[in-house]
Amino acid sequence: MKSHRIEDLKVWQKSMTLVKEVYLVSAELPIEEKFGLLSQIRRCAVSIPSNIAEGAGRNNKKEFYQFLGIAFGSTYELQTQLQLLVNLNFISEAKIASLKELLAEIQKMIYSLKESLKL
Repeated sequence: MKSHRIEDLKVWQKSMTLVKEVYLVSAELPIEEKFGLLSQIRRCAVSIPSNIAEGAGRNNKKEFYQFLGIAFGSTYELQTQLQLLVNLNFISEAKIASLKELLAEIQKMIYSLKESLKL
């Protein structure tokens, strides 16, 4: 398997958009969350396109599949953290609705890409 150009992967592009949106939304969190939920949410969001990119740069389907699995797990971690923002009254559900929609789309895309790589 040759490595993929990450710029050509729609799931990577959408994940990069997600990171930008997460940073914008999380900037509104209280300063006391700087080293708590804020930091965790941002690291988690960044890990999604990062793992897609690392997997795409590998030389075989098995490794790409593995890194997509890590990225997929990070999407669910981020989904949980976004819900925590709402549950803790840090942000309204309406404020993150579009983020959750984008995240669900990315989850489907990663799942489909993983299915296409199954041996």
